[in-house]
Amino acid sequence: MGWYLNLIVTQSTLGAALPISAQRFAGTVVGALVGGVVGVYFASNILVFGLLVFAIGLLCAAFRVERAAYRYAGITLAIVMLVPRPEARWMIAVHRFFEVSIGIVVGLIVSAVWPERRSR
Repeated sequence: MGWYLNLIVTQSTLGAALPISAQRFAGTVVGALVGGVVGVYFASNILVFGLLVFAIGLLCAAFRVERAAYRYAGITLAIVMLVPRPEARWMIAVHRFFEVSIGIVVGLIVSAVWPERRSR
């Protein structure tokens, strides 16, 4: 199993990084939950994957969730369901959730501790 840190520093300031980090976290949670549960029964099934992306899109639209969260949910769903690995899909989903969560926290810490300097 390959572990890696998914470091995301999307903005140069903490204030700018917080909203996109929350969207990435929410999308990752949704994608990992759906992919972990459904992927157990329909691993690597492109038709089921497509239907799930559509269903997640409807859910996000109904709750007026930002498009970025929907995009991150789809990315996580694809990683969990479509990338062939020997581990169980639910385990891939858990790993992906923790990888992204750790990356978000580290990115926010870096943004807070080492903000971009304004040039004159």
